[in-house]
Amino acid sequence: MTNFIPIFPLGIVVYPGENLNLHIFEPKYKQLILDCNKEKKAFGIPTVIGKRMQDYGSLAEITEITHVHDNGEMDIKTTGSEVFRVLELIKKVPDKLYTGAIVHYPENYRQGSSDIMRQVLSGIRELHKFLKVNKDFEKADIEISTYDVAHHVGFSLMEEYELLSLMHERQRQEYLRRHLAKVIPLLSELEQLKEKIKLNGHFKNLEGFDI
Repeated sequence: MTNFIPIFPLGIVVYPGENLNLHIFEPKYKQLILDCNKEKKAFGIPTVIGKRMQDYGSLAEITEITHVHDNGEMDIKTTGSEVFRVLELIKKVPDKLYTGAIVHYPENYRQGSSDIMRQVLSGIRELHKFLKVNKDFEKADIEISTYDVAHHVGFSLMEEYELLSLMHERQRQEYLRRHLAKVIPLLSELEQLKEKIKLNGHFKNLEGFDI
């Protein structure tokens, strides 16, 4: 399916199901939010990396306009929904300040491997233990998807975007697993290095070798 959507390019990745709060201050985006809220329509957030708008993004549905300031600026709550791919950028929308795009919604396979996801969650908990982070995903493990945890594994913006562009949960799980398999040993080595540095200059209780 393809259709036209107004777009709000941002230097972030928004995943389906993610809650995102935004402060809207630019005139064109104030107009976009008012139009979408009035028409009960979603808008697109394509990811911008290195000042270049990428092909993939997520629809954002406005759940609440929490505050309208005296100058017309707004605080809003949104939730990410479908992943889209930009087919054509529409820079001039008649009678509008904002831009739009013709987009396609690729089929997104949400069924993954429960075994791989258990490994991913175990890796995430090990990572958070190293980092002394306490994160509650507020879901039972069996209900957690890759989209729920992708912001919590230390991805770069490009890595977050690459995961967004994967249209199968099994692929996303493997992407996360490979990342964790690379990062956790590095953190373990850093932890060992830190302990060695702490010992430097201290008396050491070491056994001699019989040679």
